[in-house]
Amino acid sequence: MGGALLAALLIAVEWTVGWGPLLLPWRTLSPLLLLALFGLTALSYVLRAVRVYDYFGPRFRGCFPTVLRLSMLHNSANNLLPMRAGEMVFPWLMRRYFGHGFLDAAAALIWIRLLDLHFLVLIGILILYLREPSGVWWIAAGVWVAGLVLFVPLGRMANATTGPRQPGIYAALRHLVRRLATAAPSDPAIIARVYLWTALTWTLKFTAFAVLLEHFLPVAFWRVLTGVMGAELSTVLPFHGIAGSGSYELAVVAALAPLGVDPKTALAGAVNLHLFLLGTTLVLGAIAFLLPKRSTKTHGYSQD
Repeated sequence: MGGALLAALLIAVEWTVGWGPLLLPWRTLSPLLLLALFGLTALSYVLRAVRVYDYFGPRFRGCFPTVLRLSMLHNSANNLLPMRAGEMVFPWLMRRYFGHGFLDAAAALIWIRLLDLHFLVLIGILILYLREPSGVWWIAAGVWVAGLVLFVPLGRMANATTGPRQPGIYAALRHLVRRLATAAPSDPAIIARVYLWTALTWTLKFTAFAVLLEHFLPVAFWRVLTGVMGAELSTVLPFHGIAGSGSYELAVVAALAPLGVDPKTALAGAVNLHLFLLGTTLVLGAIAFLLPKRSTKTHGYSQD
């Protein structure tokens, strides 16, 4: 399936746009602007690591370079592997580098992803506001952000249900639910800080991607943001090409075509945006291997 999607993408681009005309706008892109957009994307990777570092608190004190390595490898795997398979890299590296429980790390990642989804909805509200400005969208955004307070009682609920584990399938499910709730951030200060890192991360990434896509796709900015949103949501599609090739572009075109954007133009913009994503992923993934990793056996650091 992955190879078929990649082949279909290559044929579709050559048949509808042509690889030469598609890549031509790169020649008019300022190298300084490209470097700045790469810098914003790289900084978003760093802020993801800051979020993880802050989320787990004292356990990671003094280990930020390793957390940065873990976070960069995790995000690189997410961009290169299909069907969110890269998410498994996070709990695996948490266990390998820090001896953290696999299930507990996976549970924490679920909450982090919920915060990501929460902020993406907020960006969606922003897109609707830019399309048709109205005070209703400000109210909707305020109500949506206020919903973060629901995180607070989850950790307390988990503590209230502690006790010996009982046999049986229902008891096992209850135990898993409790472990998931335990991993939720319950301190309002931590929730606020982690959400701040989440907001900054996505703001930087959307800014970089939207500015780049606008260079290849000169349409209204809210349409550009919609295209970037489609690209980000492409990871939840039930089918994927190699490194997202095909599915990534399809999601962008599907998001923009109903808004009146010519599908050929949208396809060209999507391919170029994907090339930028893959380029930054490979560069930052390679840099990650230069960062120290913690050895759970020696409780120190070692280099690959």
